[in-house]
Amino acid sequence: MPDSRVFSLVGIDVGGTFTDFVLLRNGRLMVHKVATTPEDQSRAIVTGLHDIGLSTTSPTPTGEDYSTDYEIVHGTTVATNALLEHRGARTALLTTAGFRDVLVIGRQNRAHLYRLTQERPPALVPDELRFEVTERVDYTGAVLTPLDEEEVTALAQHLAAANVESVAVVFLFSFQNPEHERRAARILRRHLPGIPISLSSDILPEYREYERTSTTVINAYLQPVVGRYLDHLSTAVPGRNIRIMQSNGGAIGLNQAVEEPARLVLSGPAGGVVGAHALAQQAAEQPDLGIITFDMGGTSTDVALCPAAIPRTSESEIADLPLRLPIIDIHTVGAGGGSLAHLDVGGGLRVGPQSAGAVPGPVCYGRGGTEPTVTDANLVLGRLDPGHFLGGRGDVRLDEAAAQAALGDLGRRLGGISAEEAALGVIRVANATMERALRRVSVERGYDPREFTLVPFGGAGPLHACDLADALGIQRIFIPPHPGVLSALGLLMADIIHEVSHAVLADAAELTQDPGQLEALFERLAAQVTDVLQKEGVRTPVVDASLDMRYRGQSYELTVPLGLPVSADNLGTAVANFHQTHARRYGYAMDGEPVEVVTLRVRGIGPGAQPTFEQEPVGQPDPSAAYVGDKPVWFQATSSTKTACYERERLAPGNRLDGPANIYQFDTTITVTPGWRARVDGWRNLWLERAATD
Repeated sequence: MPDSRVFSLVGIDVGGTFTDFVLLRNGRLMVHKVATTPEDQSRAIVTGLHDIGLSTTSPTPTGEDYSTDYEIVHGTTVATNALLEHRGARTALLTTAGFRDVLVIGRQNRAHLYRLTQERPPALVPDELRFEVTERVDYTGAVLTPLDEEEVTALAQHLAAANVESVAVVFLFSFQNPEHERRAARILRRHLPGIPISLSSDILPEYREYERTSTTVINAYLQPVVGRYLDHLSTAVPGRNIRIMQSNGGAIGLNQAVEEPARLVLSGPAGGVVGAHALAQQAAEQPDLGIITFDMGGTSTDVALCPAAIPRTSESEIADLPLRLPIIDIHTVGAGGGSLAHLDVGGGLRVGPQSAGAVPGPVCYGRGGTEPTVTDANLVLGRLDPGHFLGGRGDVRLDEAAAQAALGDLGRRLGGISAEEAALGVIRVANATMERALRRVSVERGYDPREFTLVPFGGAGPLHACDLADALGIQRIFIPPHPGVLSALGLLMADIIHEVSHAVLADAAELTQDPGQLEALFERLAAQVTDVLQKEGVRTPVVDASLDMRYRGQSYELTVPLGLPVSADNLGTAVANFHQTHARRYGYAMDGEPVEVVTLRVRGIGPGAQPTFEQEPVGQPDPSAAYVGDKPVWFQATSSTKTACYERERLAPGNRLDGPANIYQFDTTITVTPGWRARVDGWRNLWLERAATD
């Protein structure tokens, strides 16, 4: 919980095009956007803080100055970009003799099953920086071959001469006995002062050699890059308490973020899911509302399906590399407002994954962009309005003529069609990409999207929501008051969380008969997470636990909660829950088969800011007080449609309106297509529903 003397809390989410700010001061919100500065993200942060009236000088000694006394919760793309663009640190890998190529061999999975020739992405650690060390412990942790410390010393001297920036140490079965890794680290630190060293026994003390190696290497690869950025940020805003959003939906302090940057790879998108889920549950007319989040920014679109709870997983891939750390289950595609429209070698229209980004940005931004983007298409179609973009007061002025010329040129290359027809084509291709992403997290996992509410956010999400809901048969859309900065708001609502895990690899029946071994492991892990959170100011964190379980002989596990305290009864309940979860996921259960406990997971939680919003009384349905005129908007290629336009700030609880309509606000534009209608609830959320048909 933030210190009670702090007057302000700022959520800052860095996106590909804009950096978003949400300032929470004495229960009131203020939102702001500035263009992202990709070469140094902290520059945009400092600019935005000044814009919203906050000083970046050191806080006043009394702690009573609104402009200087504030805390920051930050979602960053530094880790994500470093992985995607392969521009992390020069990293070395030390591993047990005979296992130096685990990182390259992987699981031999084929990304494209029927493609005859495939290329693997280059390993994060090149061949010349992967080294074998003489040592070996067995699966119980017993030492078979002692660590050759002289060999490690020689390797350390070689690494110093090779100018490595970080080191990953991954020894076989070190999750059962970490002593060799720790002794090797002590030797390395003597010869490589200041070089960060990641140990697999600290980062991921679980079995599966390839995933453990990959996760540890990712952490080492990111440490110098993320460390430099966070050091630069803390220098730019000195004296502030800064927390960083993790991929699991919880925030953590700078020190922990620097030590384990692999936990930050979905930092920004995680904040959006947290915010969308919290606001939707608050406003839902029935408990446990199932939602599909749809976060469309400038570069990419992130989607997640939340069947009454935020979905989390410990199995994910980032840049085609396995990352086995807790993460919100988010699927990402390269389609956003800045996605470039182009023709492929066959003359077909493609949109993305390349993006115009913040610099130069879409053509209509007037910053040197020449290729049309999704944003340019929305402007040509009348769904964006130059006079209302960023509330008409931002530092970006949309050039409609430039967008028209760019789409006109694309239309000529497509066979002589009009700029509006080309723009509709761009929108439809982008929508098809995003529709596939939504189907990926719903239909392909056994969920019917028609049973869920779509929650669009990000700067571009509300522009496309009705089209995507139509494609999926979704009947209802929920749009919170500030959808364009919802990820930044979600950062403020996030709890402070630290999670750890450890391999168990034991028969569940044996543990139930004698739970002492599991109880001792839980106590050790609980003390570990409590210590980290207390250093972050959480006095009494709430601790919970879960188990990864499987039937004997299976290759992968399901996670089920473990009731506390650890006892035979609670273990028995966990086993029963595993059978039920297996039946729900796969359609069958084998109640008579032995169950194995593979991993124990322990999580500590401290409450975040938890802002509350007052519900207002619902008034009259007439929205005319917010009406600002009509304009032609293209929904079909043959002609434009007269469309009513409204300012969202002036819409009041109870107001209702029918599509087609454009609703303008500072952080986004909402397009209500024909056949949809909107209403405003007591929290000033918009609920869009399909209009009744005769």
